[in-house]
Amino acid sequence: MKVFVTYLKDYLRKSSLISFLFTLVFVVLLIFLNYTIGIERRIRVMRPWPLSLMSFFFFYGFVLFFSWAVQYTFGNRPSLSGSLPLGTPTLSYKKRFLLLLLIAPLYFSCKMIHWDLSLFIPAGWSAPWKEYALIVLQLPCKLLLLFFLIYVYWRLETPRMEGTSEGRGIGAAFGLTVRGFRGRPYFLILLFLVPLVVLASTRPDFLHTYPKVKNIAFIGGCTTPLWPWQLLYEVSYGLDFLSIELFFRGLLVIGLARYAGEYAILPMAAFYCTIHFGKPLGECISSFFGGLALGVIALRTRSILGGLIVHLGLAWLMELGGWLGALYFLK
Repeated sequence: MKVFVTYLKDYLRKSSLISFLFTLVFVVLLIFLNYTIGIERRIRVMRPWPLSLMSFFFFYGFVLFFSWAVQYTFGNRPSLSGSLPLGTPTLSYKKRFLLLLLIAPLYFSCKMIHWDLSLFIPAGWSAPWKEYALIVLQLPCKLLLLFFLIYVYWRLETPRMEGTSEGRGIGAAFGLTVRGFRGRPYFLILLFLVPLVVLASTRPDFLHTYPKVKNIAFIGGCTTPLWPWQLLYEVSYGLDFLSIELFFRGLLVIGLARYAGEYAILPMAAFYCTIHFGKPLGECISSFFGGLALGVIALRTRSILGGLIVHLGLAWLMELGGWLGALYFLK
């Protein structure tokens, strides 16, 4: 735990206070607007779906580009060159940096809309199993899309990185590595979070959202026992947190670190906060600071596994808390 505190202190000491405050004010303003006029809710219900997709893209793109503009203006002007391999054209690096900033909001916009996967469901399946399959397949398919995008982007990077310290495998390039990893501190963080989850589990806004497994309550009268199907749903739900960590800490922090180092952390935290706009207000606010902390740790350790342990463990704790809270506190 002490080493994590050291990481955070070191980051805050080196960071621009003005840049941090501007980003924080920007995020607070976005949160205020969302929870008064409903930015995320209005975009989500837009029809037809391409309109919703493009609206999410412009919104997330605005958040990401504005946050990076703040870093460039007030954060001692990150060079956007990072640890360039000797002889690499800077312009090429900047183009690929901008390409990544375009890919990121586009991917998450695709992730936010519902995919019609009916073509992949056997024709003989009828309600409610067809609806169940459509729900359970959503997140794994979106994770596969992320793997594909990361692979393509990594292949673009590989020729420039061969023969350098950056020229590692795709897993290490985006934080999927166990090298030097120690899991104990992350489980201690989870233990610290248990009382907060217990407290949240007594609140109506939390219980309105959790447990997520209630999304498949419609199959309750169609099968016995129910728990295997609930477990399959929870596994699918858990895969979403692999995609979250790989995207935000792997791609937007570790992946961008070679261009701009620690300047990648604040824009990621701002973007990360906005994807929680459909969640309870307390969870949304805490996501900015949680994302910031996980970003610092990912950058220093060059691994997303710790963040995955915390994020996935917290998600399943909230599922358990939502179930127990609904049982004892929801009237």
